[in-house]
This record gives sequence, structure tokens and C-alpha cells, in this order.
Amino acid sequence: MSEFIHEPVLLKEVLTWITPRGGGVYCDGTLGGGGHSAAILREAGAGASLYGIDRDETAIRAASERLKEFTGFHAIHGNFHDAKALLEEAGAPALDGALLDLGVSSPQLDQAERGFSFHEDAPLDMRMDRSQGMTAAELLNTASEQQLTEIIRDYGEEKWAARIAKIICEHRAEKPMETTFDLVHAVDAAIPKAVRRREDGHPARRTFQAVRIAVNDELAPLDQAICDLVDCLKPGGRICVITFHSLEDRLVKRCFQRLQNPCICPPKAPVCTCGRKPAVRVLAGGAVKPSREELERNVRARSAKLRAAEKI
Repeated sequence: MSEFIHEPVLLKEVLTWITPRGGGVYCDGTLGGGGHSAAILREAGAGASLYGIDRDETAIRAASERLKEFTGFHAIHGNFHDAKALLEEAGAPALDGALLDLGVSSPQLDQAERGFSFHEDAPLDMRMDRSQGMTAAELLNTASEQQLTEIIRDYGEEKWAARIAKIICEHRAEKPMETTFDLVHAVDAAIPKAVRRREDGHPARRTFQAVRIAVNDELAPLDQAICDLVDCLKPGGRICVITFHSLEDRLVKRCFQRLQNPCICPPKAPVCTCGRKPAVRVLAGGAVKPSREELERNVRARSAKLRAAEKI
């Protein structure tokens, strides 16, 4: 399963803020290739246990093989959006630490047949769990022009969203959208050449991000998933969330801020009467970014940010 091994992003920072220790109980809600999980278990040492959740069965198999030396490792096939129920079903005790790495793993990007990459021509799939759900092709061929505009605009922060959606609809009227290059060609046709030449990076990357988020319903349940994982922590337990684009980072930031300061009383109220108590203390003073050394070693870390909080 070596094809699913990749370098975990912000690994040193994750270990700094999760602070693994012997006998601790941890959850990696986005197991992937198991890189973060292996480091947490190795750092924690004797008696530690870790519950690794992933919706991708290929990742589950690869990580289980990689982590077979750790008797405290437990693999769970599922979505971290359902982490609380999955952990309860697995009989997990309260957690000392939880991690979410919200990026698409390198192996998923590198496996052309998964349809995540705009560099390789492959079927438009993009599902993280290939056993269920609508594919990217099905979404692109059935959504209305207005729906596509909203997806590309809201999830990709793409200013050419309306024109890209229009071109997709024109192309699919002649031939269904079937491959990643069908989508790339639609984006190329929609964005003027002069703009594409000025692009920092591939002009289709925002559209691919948007479609991937929509296919996998990545953002809508994220806030509740973070709150559920905080509920699963012991007092003093910590949660770390790694994001790779501004939509995710803003959502995580606001969620942590609300959990730290949940009071809904009027700002000028002399005393709090809503009764809402802080659930976490935000750590690290904001977003933690990769070191220069990591960026030189791993270009895919360039947009990564980590936010951490401790349960009160």
C-alpha cells in the first residue's frame, strides 16, 4: 500500500499542540495514509490508543498496514462528520486529543483515476468515498447553470463562476462532461487568455476545488463536526484542525471563537444572563503556518494552516 504514503503536513506543529503522552487516547478524523497517526502514537509511547477515521477504504487499508505495529490503533471506515457516533460505537473513551487534516491527500491527487487532478485526464469522480454519493460528472451534468454558478463562486471563490457555469452547460449540451479534461477545457474556454497568462497556478484549480467540496459535502457539516469532537475531549484535551483554503480556515476560526466566547448577551449588558459558558481556550494565537524548511521540502504545504484549541 505504499502508494498511499505521503508526507504529513505541519507534523511538528501537530505534535507540539496535541502533546501526545503515554496512556493518552486520540482521534485522527482524517486518517489518510496514517502519517500523523503514526507520529502521534510513536510520540505518545506505551499504552496510547488512537482511533483513525477515513471515508476512503483505500486509505483505511493502507494506514492499517502502516500502523499494524501499534496495538492501540483502531481503524474506522466512516466520515469524520459522524465522529461522535462512530467513536461511541467503537467504545472509545474520552479523548486527550483530536486532529482533522482537511486537505485532499497526495495519493488521492496522484491517482489519476480518482479525478481530483486537473493535470491528468481521467473520469470525473472526485468522491473521497467511492462506495457512495454522486460523482463530479453526475453533478456537472445535472445541476442547473445557476446551481453551478453558486457552487463555483461560493466554494471556489472564482470571479469567473457565472461564465464557467455557462460554458459547462453549453459543452454538456453537445457532449456529457465525462473527464477531468472536459472540465479543464470548459474553464479554459470561459477565462480569457490574458487572464489565464497572469494566473498564479492552474486556472482550473478553483473550479476543481469547488466541485470537489460540493461532491463531498465538505463544508456544511464541518462546524458541527468540530463541536462534536470538542464534546468528545476530556477537560484539557486538545483539538487541531489543518485547513488548505480560506473558506475552511474562516469556518474553523469562527467556530473556535464562538466556542471560546459563546455569550449572546447584548455587548453593553452589565452581566451575562444567557448562561452560555466557554467550551474551549484557543491556542497558538491564531493560525500556525508551515516553516520555511517544510515549504522547501513539500510544496503542497504552502497553503496549509493549523488552528488549535483546548477544552476547558
